Amino acid sequence: MDLLNTLVDKGLRRELPTREEALAVLATSDDDLLDVVAAAGKVRRHWFGRRVKLNYLVNLKSGLCPEDCSYCSQRLGSTTGILKYTWLKPDEASQAAAAGLAGGAKRVCLVASGRGPTDRDVDRVAGTIKAIKEQNEGVEVCACLGLLSDGQAERLREAGADAYNHNLNTSEATYGEITSTHTYADRVDTVNKAHAAGLSACSGLIAGMGESDEDLVDVVYSLRELDPDSVPVNFLIPVEGTPLAKEWNLTPQRCLRILAMVRFVCPDVEVRIAGGREVHLRTMQPLALHLANSIFLGDYLTTEGQAGKADLEMIADAGFEVEGADQVTLPEHRVDRVGGGCGSHETAGCGSHESAGCGSHEGGGVCGTAAAAAAAVPGNEPRTDLVAVRRRGAGTDLAPNA
Repeated sequence: MDLLNTLVDKGLRRELPTREEALAVLATSDDDLLDVVAAAGKVRRHWFGRRVKLNYLVNLKSGLCPEDCSYCSQRLGSTTGILKYTWLKPDEASQAAAAGLAGGAKRVCLVASGRGPTDRDVDRVAGTIKAIKEQNEGVEVCACLGLLSDGQAERLREAGADAYNHNLNTSEATYGEITSTHTYADRVDTVNKAHAAGLSACSGLIAGMGESDEDLVDVVYSLRELDPDSVPVNFLIPVEGTPLAKEWNLTPQRCLRILAMVRFVCPDVEVRIAGGREVHLRTMQPLALHLANSIFLGDYLTTEGQAGKADLEMIADAGFEVEGADQVTLPEHRVDRVGGGCGSHETAGCGSHESAGCGSHEGGGVCGTAAAAAAAVPGNEPRTDLVAVRRRGAGTDLAPNA
């Protein structure tokens, strides 16, 4: 297929595809799907080999959020029965992080619900970063705390944070349909603040919220322009008690096309499969490793993920290897670029949304009805059996899934 040959050539040169080419990837047929995966896989292997980076989420503060993001189980007015607790103490957060690191994760993503941190909150997180780094040599830490005020990114960097996550989630044109309490521009501003402070910027999207192909291409092109080191791709988890609980718009095949499009547009960045992979990719998760070079290990913020042991087995069975703490994630030109992130730190951000921020969401998106979803994706039945509220790990007395 001429399209795929062109996209591979452009990906190897870091050349931006045309919008028409990106849209064409999303429009390919199921008969061509394996060819699409193979082509995007060539680009992935060129820049990242067969390594898979593991990341681990710690939900520092669950629920209690004043924002109204339609995808989020922690939103204002949510009736989802999630865990709700205020800030974990530094030693509690460090203990939670240790479980993920023992399972093979090299990055810990510290997430807190809310519009954005107060200066006192930044002090709390600074203490947590210090505790984690003192007890786990070589660990990378990404913070995901919502909208940042002036000077806060610099303070997080001084405290030892390596990266900051804040997702765009969807296109600017449709952003007002999912959130009314902050704007798309607010999110862009926070990503720019992270960049300016020398943090490795992480910003991604949520697919499956009823958006069009044009919306998906718009947000990915906006991300390319922002130039984060990491792009988490979330697939909406339709959680009961949120406005988007009836949105079941995704098939495994569409998820793979979306990941391939992201890889072609952002060839040399860390593409992370974030929230929703177990719900929507299901048994086709191993194929997605040919497109993305990063995943979360274990559970997400408020929902359960695949067992950590199963994640590791999947990676090995698919012929990939877990990236070691001594391995550099990003290509050399991204590590060394001036003003491009962490300096001596090589990888990038989080990826678990839920509040104003991180990269592995738990819900997410632009409105639509169950009938419209069924019409758009014939045969894609809701899999509510795959959505389980997290009842273990941080904020509980039970061992985490890692």
